[in-house]
Amino acid sequence: MAWTWRYHEADGAQMRTGELPAESFTSRGDAESWLGENWAELAEGGVGNVALLEEDREVYTMPLAAE
Repeated sequence: MAWTWRYHEADGAQMRTGELPAESFTSRGDAESWLGENWAELAEGGVGNVALLEEDREVYTMPLAAE
């Protein structure tokens, strides 16, 4: 089972993954820990929201900045 992040701009448009980290994790905890360590850098790069995926299933979405 692979856990990944999908990146979106603040308006909800999906961002190109070639410009952003394309990490894959073996557990949800590892994916969430990675985001905890890298969210500020992603936000500085223009990411407004992220979606956690388990394979192809979206588990949840969340903003990277306070609204």
